[in-house]
Amino acid sequence: MLKGIDPLLTPDLLRLLADMGHDDALVLADANFTAVRLAAGKPVLRLPGISMARAVRAIDSVLPLAADVDHPVAFMQVSGTQPPYLSALQREVLDLLQPSLLPHQRAEAIERFAFYERVQAAFAIVVTGERQPFGNFILRKGVIGDTLRP
Repeated sequence: MLKGIDPLLTPDLLRLLADMGHDDALVLADANFTAVRLAAGKPVLRLPGISMARAVRAIDSVLPLAADVDHPVAFMQVSGTQPPYLSALQREVLDLLQPSLLPHQRAEAIERFAFYERVQAAFAIVVTGERQPFGNFILRKGVIGDTLRP
């Protein structure tokens, strides 16, 4: 155990997050997500029995979100709905992530099949135990560093 590190962040998950580079995408998927097929050889980690909100809270505690894009967070739009519709789970997760977003940033709703396409370019997938359908999110990693010197 480490002080100040959420115990949900296993050594494998911490290593995966540390290995990600600036602007790499991490997919946080629900339990029904077709992760292995879409990952096509990229890392897939599992957090069985863990809700999406719990996983997001832990990962957000160590993962900086990209500051140089308008949409560092994306989510799978519920089929048959149009933005601004959000499921209860999507509202909960986006509320958790809101403090990590800059004032000009917003989460982006992505149609289901377009979401699958975007997943194929992701760095890795973390499959949670979330059983709520359409409980899938993409987080883009940012940087931690000093202010740019002229």
